[in-house]
Amino acid sequence: MVVIPARNEEARIARAVGSLPHDTVIVVDDHSEDATAEAARKAGAGVLPAPTLSPGMPGKSNACLAGARVLTSRWILFADADTWYEPGFLESAIAAAGAGPLDFLSIYLRPEYRGVSGHILGPTAVALYFCGANPRRDPAALFNGQCLLVRRQAYEFIGGHAAVLTNLFEDLKLVALAQRHRLKFAVARTGLGHVRINPRDFERNAHRFTEVSPWIGALLLIAAFFCALWLAALAWLLIERQWLAAAACGLVPMLLLLQWYRGLRVLLAPLGIFGMLPILARGFVAAVTGRAVEWKGRVI
Repeated sequence: MVVIPARNEEARIARAVGSLPHDTVIVVDDHSEDATAEAARKAGAGVLPAPTLSPGMPGKSNACLAGARVLTSRWILFADADTWYEPGFLESAIAAAGAGPLDFLSIYLRPEYRGVSGHILGPTAVALYFCGANPRRDPAALFNGQCLLVRRQAYEFIGGHAAVLTNLFEDLKLVALAQRHRLKFAVARTGLGHVRINPRDFERNAHRFTEVSPWIGALLLIAAFFCALWLAALAWLLIERQWLAAAACGLVPMLLLLQWYRGLRVLLAPLGIFGMLPILARGFVAAVTGRAVEWKGRVI
């Protein structure tokens, strides 16, 4: 069974629900101010209202917990409302986790971008995200709750989302609990699912990595800063009339980011580099100073 916590996701929830097998989805409406619940019902999901939140709670864990409590399936998939899936995804995910055998499987989906800012900033943001940690060396640092398959017995053993109700980064807390109890977890990726990338979310991701390790957060910012130095190097080469070197330098960001941008969109890579700098800086400063952040219309 699938639990989708949703807050103000009227425009996206039907696609998420409709991409999963019929009668497998519970949408937990996290006090939405739009028609999220109605759109989810029309798409075929069962809909539950999330319990009342205490002050300072982000809301996602509260909604996930409410959905999990009404299910009896051996496996539970927690999925974000801005994800959608290809036929066979659930079967493949459960087969992969069962072959491990794993208790928790965090699944990275194919990133999709919308709008001008999405196509400019999104690929650079994703590239920098994976610059922050090595999934083979430290899978816990990249454990992500956007698409999380859990074995019910292990999930309930660590307390489930009840143990992380007040955490902004509930997925990191869940994997920390799994590590403490020596449960098996992994990170995987697939082309059988998609996730919409919103560049504004990467301020939160910069904050997230700083929570994991101040060094990783700083590394992201340093990587972005050195990428931005490319323009100064290019300008210097042009001033010095080093035309061949300038031409080679001009291609560097596009070559480095070619695998993240698609086709001719790689020409947007330089804009993405400079656009991401202030976003990452705000997230890093918020984490270091303990400043409140806004998430889904709530200040946490």
